[in-house]
This record gives sequence, C-alpha cells and structure tokens, in this order.
Amino acid sequence: MILGLAPALASLGVEVTVITTDSNGDTGQQPLDVPLNKPIKQDGYDGYEVIYFRCSPFRRYKFSLDLLQWLNSHAHEYDLAHIHALFSPVSSFAARICRQKGLPYILRPLGTLDPADLRKKRQLKQLYTAVLERPNIAGAAALHFTSEQEAKISERFGVVTRDLVLPLGVIPASEILDKNLVRQQFGIPSDVPLVLFMSRVDPKKGLDLLIPALEKLLVSGLKFHFVLAGGNPQDTDYVEQIKTQIQNSPLQTNTTITGFVTGELKSALLQTADLFVLPSYYENFGIAVAEAMVRGTAVVISDQVHIYPQIRDSNSGWVCPTDVKELCLVIRDALQNPEERKQRGLNAQQYALQHYSWEAIGREIIKAYAKFIDNHHKS
Repeated sequence: MILGLAPALASLGVEVTVITTDSNGDTGQQPLDVPLNKPIKQDGYDGYEVIYFRCSPFRRYKFSLDLLQWLNSHAHEYDLAHIHALFSPVSSFAARICRQKGLPYILRPLGTLDPADLRKKRQLKQLYTAVLERPNIAGAAALHFTSEQEAKISERFGVVTRDLVLPLGVIPASEILDKNLVRQQFGIPSDVPLVLFMSRVDPKKGLDLLIPALEKLLVSGLKFHFVLAGGNPQDTDYVEQIKTQIQNSPLQTNTTITGFVTGELKSALLQTADLFVLPSYYENFGIAVAEAMVRGTAVVISDQVHIYPQIRDSNSGWVCPTDVKELCLVIRDALQNPEERKQRGLNAQQYALQHYSWEAIGREIIKAYAKFIDNHHKS
C-alpha cells in the first residue's frame, strides 16, 4: 500500500519520507541489503525518499530503536505522520513520539480493531491497549479505514475518533500478457476455466469453504482448473494441512499449488484467471480482489469481504454468504456462463480504474491531510 501511495503523493507535490526497517520477512531471512540511516531518493520523484533503519533489538516484532530515535529528532520537520499498523511496538512508540512532539498523525489499523481479531491473545492485547494503544487512538487526528464496513465494526475502546474512510489503490497492469504462457508454465489445459485463489493461506480466508465447494463442482462434472497461490510463514502448519487436504482430494489432479507469488508471475496469474475467488470470513478491504478487478477478472467473494457492496453494485462479480452450498452455487453460475463472466470482468476493470487508482486516492488523502493539519494549527 505504501509503495503505491507514496509515489502518488509525490507526483501530486507532497514531500514524502518513508521510515521503515531493514527487516526482510518473518522466517529468518537476511536483512535487506540497503544503506541505513540516510535518505534514499526514489528515482523519478522529487521529494520522495525512504530511510531504512536496523531492525533491532526485537527482530520478531520489526522493532528499531534507531528509527524511533530518528523520529524523535526529526518529527518537528514534518506537517503530519501517517502510521500504518496498530499493536506493533515500533508503530505504537512512533505514535507516542508524534504526540509528545506535537506532530499530528493518522493511524491505519489494518483490520486489527476487528472484534474477532482482538479476541486473539485477548489478555495481552487488553494490557497493550491500556498502556499504549488507547492513548494513541485518542490522540490521533484520524483513524484511516479502507471501507465503511471496517469503520463500522472496529473497536474504539471507548474513545471518540475522527474516521477517514478511503480505499486502497492498485497499479494497472503495464502490459497485456499471453494467457497461454501461464497455462503452459504450469501444465494447465487451455480448454478449461482457471479458478484462482491468491491470498495468505490462513483460516480466515475461507479455504474450508472453497475446497469442499470446488470438490462438489468437480464431482458433479464441471470442468475447471484450480490455482492456489499464497503462503503463510507465520503458520506453516496450516499451509501443510491445506496441501495435504488437496492431495487427498478429488481436486488433486485439477489443482496447481504455486506457493507465494510476486512480480510478473503474480500479475500473469491475475490476468490469466477466468475467475478470482476469496470467500473470507473477514477482510477489511481485500487488496487482492481489487488487483484482480483492475486486470479485468471477475471475482467471487463472501459478504465478509468489506468491499462487497461495491462488487455487488457495480456488477463486477458474485457475492455470497460464508456457506459451502451458496459458494458452490455462485461458482457454478460463474463457470457455466462465460459471456456473463467476461462482462462482469470488464465491469470490474472499469470500476477499479475509476475508484482504485492511486492518483485519485492520493488527491482525496491530500485533502484530508490539509484538513487535519489545519485543525491541529487551530487547536
């Protein structure tokens, strides 16, 4: 999200400094090979720089004393901070520093204020909230939610907040790819629809609904090929459980498991897919859904993916409850009606280009920034 928003803001005349750590994933990878503690100008943009700091001493939590010390020394040079994540020590202490230095800040929760998410490690989060996050939320210029539904259900811990509701953006595909190349790479027949799941492999993503639904469709004689793209380094046991389930399923010979994908392969899969499916139990936005839409792929999502009203109203795909039978019905409908599927894919692309472009979102965020800065000066 930040790598989309920051250049969009810079192209609109905002001076942007991104501060982050040199952490490189969750499973013990070597740190990023980048210069530390100094601004790195980003090619093609005036006033857009990134500063990396050593991730230390708590690598598991992406913590950085150097980052916080830098912010403490330089906060006075900025008009506003946009902090991404709650319940992350480096973000929490960054918000505290902003408050102490009189720098207005916006917090983006990333779904962490959802009641279901808060039940995980509940006692620890209650303590963390009392000590750190409640004061941070109370002192924020706004909370940045990516959908009305996320804002509606999010916990505020008794604090009255100003909410900023703006979606995430997506970057359109730079070129139209030959769809046969992906099929050839993975040995997928050219005469069957490709159904794509691309997301973190996590219990909340609804694979316990999707796999049985696809099994029923396959057994009933419907022809398709399923691609499962994604990983989860924080829960490798669940990833292995899903792989084993598919290997022991009728889906085995009709499924390709790619693992985590990025770059050209990710873009190629999104463009090649005939149908993108994400039946999550909770999704504060669903960036992968928007990425599929901007590439002209119709989507099937649950009504717990919080941009479902936009999908429904723009006729960009199909929406269903978190139920195997209902999911089975809508996937069947989508696969059996290729012309309707194509039209909904075109609708999806048109909607995404209009509403999920970073330039449009950047303009709206700049308006909000100006308002919050003005309010801060008046207070």
